[in-house]
Amino acid sequence: MEWNQLLAARRNGTYQKNTTKKGADLRSEFEKDYHRIIGSASFRRLQDKTQVFPLDKSDFIRTRLTHSMEVSSLAKSLGQNIGNYILQNQTDDQLNLETKSQICDILQCAGLIHDIGNPPFGHFGEDAIRDWFRKNLPLLKVGEERVVDMLSEEQIQDVYHFEGNAQALRLVSKLHFLVNENGMNLTYGLLNTIVKYPVASTNIDTKSGNVKDKKMGFFYSERELFGQIQKETGTNGKRHPLTFVLEAADDIAYRTADIEDAYKKGCITYDGLVKELKRYVDGYPVQVLEQQYQRALEHNMINPQEYAVQNWLVRMQGYLIYCATEGFTSHYKTIMQGNYPHDIFYHTGAERLIHALGQIAYDYVFTSRPILKLEIAANTIITYLLDKMIPAVIQYDEGKPMGMMEAKYVTLISENYKQIYHFYAKDKSHGEQVYLRLLLVTDYISGMTDSFAKNLYQELNGID
Repeated sequence: MEWNQLLAARRNGTYQKNTTKKGADLRSEFEKDYHRIIGSASFRRLQDKTQVFPLDKSDFIRTRLTHSMEVSSLAKSLGQNIGNYILQNQTDDQLNLETKSQICDILQCAGLIHDIGNPPFGHFGEDAIRDWFRKNLPLLKVGEERVVDMLSEEQIQDVYHFEGNAQALRLVSKLHFLVNENGMNLTYGLLNTIVKYPVASTNIDTKSGNVKDKKMGFFYSERELFGQIQKETGTNGKRHPLTFVLEAADDIAYRTADIEDAYKKGCITYDGLVKELKRYVDGYPVQVLEQQYQRALEHNMINPQEYAVQNWLVRMQGYLIYCATEGFTSHYKTIMQGNYPHDIFYHTGAERLIHALGQIAYDYVFTSRPILKLEIAANTIITYLLDKMIPAVIQYDEGKPMGMMEAKYVTLISENYKQIYHFYAKDKSHGEQVYLRLLLVTDYISGMTDSFAKNLYQELNGID
C-alpha cells in the first residue's frame, strides 16, 4: 500500500463547484470533510449518547461527543508523532510534510465520526439490537412467507451481528442527507480509515488471530461502496494503516477516561486503584501514581487522592501515545504491506497497562449495580421499540393497505430515512427490499439520542 493512494481525496459523489475567483473554496478536501462533520446533526446528537453512564446528570461525565473529541485530538497527535518519526528516520520516501499534514487531517476527522453510528445507551444498545434479531427474526413473516427465507445469509448475519462501526459507514455515506443520496459524501481515504474491520458479516473470524477479522465492518447494503473505497485507496481487503492509529487513539481515550469517570462517580478509590494496578502491571505506572500522591501531600493539596489520579491519567496518556507510536513505527513495513495482525500496543511496554485499565473498568464499573440497572432499562426501551417498529415496517411498501397501528409506527420514522430507503430499494428484489426495511428501523433507532429513546418509550406507553 502506498500513501499517495491511501490518502485518496476523491469522493463517491460530486457537487457543483463555485468556479468564480471571488467565491473559490481554497480548503483542502479533508478540511471540507471536517466542516461537514462538525456541522452535522448526527455529530451534535453525540452530546446525548452514552459513553459509560447512560442518562447521567453530571456535567463532568463523558458523552459520546466529548469522547469523540478526545479521540480526534489523540489521533491527530499520534499522526504527528508517527509522521515526524518517519520523516526524521527517512523510513518512507513517499511520506513528506504534505503527506503528514493530510494524515493528521484524516485522523482528526476519523476520531470525530468513529462512534457516530452507535445506537443509544452505548455498546449495550448494540447488544440489545443483536439479541432482539436473534430471538425474533426467525418468527417474522411478510404475508405467509418467513423473512429469513427471503434474505441472503449475509443479510441475516448483518442483523445478527449488528455493529455500530458498520452503521457509522452507512450513516455518513447515505443517511445524513446533505445534498443528495451520498450522505456527507466524505473522501475515500477518510471512509476507509473508519472501517475497523474490512470484512462482511459472513467473514467474521474471531479465531483467526487477526484483529481485522473480529467483527463486521460494513453491511451488505454498503458492499458495493466498500468495494469502491478499497479500489480507490488500494487496500483490497487489508486494513488501512491509519485504522491502527485511530483504534489506538480510541483505546487511549476510553480506557483512561473510564477510570477517571469511575473515580469521580465513586466506583473506585485511590487505594483501590493502586491495589488493582499492582495485580496487573506494577513497575512504572504504579510508581507514577504513588509519586503523584506524594507530590500532592508535599504541596498540601486539599484532595491529594483526586490530584494523584487525575495527574496520573495525564501522564499515562502521554506514555500510551509514546508506546503506540513505537508500536506503529517498529512494524511500519508489515503494516504497510497489510500483514500486521495485532493492535499497535502489542508487545510494547503499554500492552499490560491497556489490559489492566480495561479489566479494572470492567470489574468496578461495567458490572456495578447502577450500570446493570441502567442496562436493564435500556434493554426494555430498545426491545419495546423493535417489538413495535419491525413488524410494522416490514409490511411497509408492500402495495397493500397497512393496519391502523402499523401505519402510525411507520409515520414516526424520519421522512429523510424513508426517502433514502425508497432510493436504494428501487428495482431491488423483494427480499432485498425487506432487508432494507429492517435497516430502516435500525437506522431510526441508531439515530436516537438516549433521551429521545427514553422519552419516545414513555410517550408510546402513556407515561407522563
